[in-house]
Amino acid sequence: MQRTKNNLLNHLQEKDFALLAPYLKPFNALTNHILYNPGQSVSTVYFPCGATLASFVISTEDGGAVETVMVGREGAVGGIVSQGKLPAYSRIMVQSGGEFLTLPVTLVDDLKLKSRTFDNLFARYADCVMAQIFQSTACNAAHTIEQRTAKWIIATIERTGENKVPLTQDRMAAMLGVGRSYISRVIGRLKQDGILTIHRGYLVIERRERLEQKSCNCNEAVKAHFHDVLRGVYPEENGGSSNNAAP
Repeated sequence: MQRTKNNLLNHLQEKDFALLAPYLKPFNALTNHILYNPGQSVSTVYFPCGATLASFVISTEDGGAVETVMVGREGAVGGIVSQGKLPAYSRIMVQSGGEFLTLPVTLVDDLKLKSRTFDNLFARYADCVMAQIFQSTACNAAHTIEQRTAKWIIATIERTGENKVPLTQDRMAAMLGVGRSYISRVIGRLKQDGILTIHRGYLVIERRERLEQKSCNCNEAVKAHFHDVLRGVYPEENGGSSNNAAP
């Protein structure tokens, strides 16, 4: 039985979840809402729920922004790796609006000291976040814009459990760090191949298997690492998780 719509929290054992349950507070945010800007003190941990998505975004010298990590119901953002109220390095923004559950960073740090299981869970999740960063760096250097676009769309629909991606081409180009003309051509080819349809403000995936053929294997590498380190936390095809409590 799921306690929340966040798989990472659901992975906790009952006794460990009971330590934090009284302090969990709901927070609803719209798409594009900024959770943290660089330099801000990180005081709150945000756990995306359901189809809600957040992104770590790095600003570039020309005023653009590039996504480094996408986080959905498999994880959390803010104060996961660090201890205490350290400044944020990147911008953390809401990519797809919805519900979060929040906890004060200081409470998370206290719980790490009280519960070895809790501390272990967050350490393992931090490892998975680092794996995503490493894989993203390699992907940006080695793979084509079409492969990266397909990978990004698949990563989105896996985390939301929906075949609809609420995003404009302008925003997608910015998140991938490429020109809009490149994204327009890639999306145009995917449309011609019958893989997706374009609507105002979102894309609908019509042929998932064909999209996977266009993608690189970076998503699969990240999923495999999640499976090895935190089995059951990465969203399954049925929109949930395969395990609700840590062993």
